Amino acid sequence: MNWGNSLPTAFRDYQAGRRIEEVECIIPDLAGMSRGKSMPIYKFSPDQTFFLPISLFYQTITGEYVDMENIENQWTEYDIVLRPDMATASAVPWADDVTLQVINDLETREGEPVSVAPRNVLKRVLDLYRAKGWCPIVAPELEFYLTKPNVDPHEPIEPPVGRTGRRGAGRQAFSMVAVDEYGPVVDTIYDFAEAQGLAIDTLTQEGGAGQLEINLLHGDPLVLADQVFYFKRTIREAALKNGTFATFMSKPMRDEPGSAMHIHQSIVHAKTGQNIFSNPDGSHTAEFLHFIGGSQRHLKSTMPLIAPFVNSYRRFSAGQSAPSNLEWAADNRTTGLRIPNSSPDARRVENRVIGIDANPYLAFAASLACGYLGMVNKIDPDPPAKGEVFEEGAILPRNLDEALDGFSDDQALRDSLGEDFCQLFSAIKRAELEEFQREISPWERQHLLLNV
Repeated sequence: MNWGNSLPTAFRDYQAGRRIEEVECIIPDLAGMSRGKSMPIYKFSPDQTFFLPISLFYQTITGEYVDMENIENQWTEYDIVLRPDMATASAVPWADDVTLQVINDLETREGEPVSVAPRNVLKRVLDLYRAKGWCPIVAPELEFYLTKPNVDPHEPIEPPVGRTGRRGAGRQAFSMVAVDEYGPVVDTIYDFAEAQGLAIDTLTQEGGAGQLEINLLHGDPLVLADQVFYFKRTIREAALKNGTFATFMSKPMRDEPGSAMHIHQSIVHAKTGQNIFSNPDGSHTAEFLHFIGGSQRHLKSTMPLIAPFVNSYRRFSAGQSAPSNLEWAADNRTTGLRIPNSSPDARRVENRVIGIDANPYLAFAASLACGYLGMVNKIDPDPPAKGEVFEEGAILPRNLDEALDGFSDDQALRDSLGEDFCQLFSAIKRAELEEFQREISPWERQHLLLNV
């Protein structure tokens, strides 16, 4: 256990001299959920080789397997290799015993990155930036709902009951009273985050009943994607510990706003650390405009990645506080691309289209790939929007079927993300869509059974 001496400080503080009992070797799947292997401490070493079957990437969100013609010998289910990234080592503070979790990279047995693994897709895009001498910086905002435990999926999701004994009410954005209503859950989130070394910038009440938002500090996209991956699990466990559910479903309640994962994006020079979106005199650069131009041209094609489920598109319905366009403007929350007020050093582009149900690795990769294509191809943006903008300019797809068609047509984007990954992801999403189309909803039974 010599490697134990180099574990992050946050974990060693949490360990407090106690013996590690268990190690979880985990990876993010296509949906961004954790999969992997758990083992007693004596079985784990960073140099040990562990395996998982490639077929874990062949499943829809329901667990159904999908046949794909472009994959030769698909059902041999060959093994892929887990490579622990010890920089991600973290506590599992909700476990009964001292447990360590580690995010793993995936390789083939020949040592090549597994191209369909979400973490590798993001690394591929970051390599494109690195080759240009650029380093992207991101800061995500995580919106989510606390809900009353929903044990019957046929029943609507309801807001939780807070400390007053009353059900949560919406339209209370930034209310400290509303945050205090769920104080035990919030306190547990803070405790779990501290044990894992996860830094929170701010926490606020959002506009929905039981809807909260956690903002993370800006930094390297891979590090922040790892943090979002950890935070989702952390928040769920904190809620369960206090008798509630936490959901990252994009639109869990009909009459409440959806949940987004806004991403603030800037680019710095690898050598100087200077923001390439700003000139020395404080004015914006051509790269800044081209990043926006690339986002406007290509973000529609990324919708299956940043709005990945049939439910995702309900967030964009009228009056639900989500932009349905790809217009841009300074300090305008009706546009899909917002330029926040900031100093020249912090000039950035906020992508407000991404849903919280997106896999963070794929969402970051998709959004950054769009900006990259804009900069390398010198794509000019449309003029900035003026005033309130709703259904104007480049309108987003209305459903997953339409979004998948756009994804298949953008070859420049697919080349940036990797064609193998894009083919696999499209096949999985088409299969999920077909599964959903077989379902009969309560609305149909209510209004069509006896009225048509």
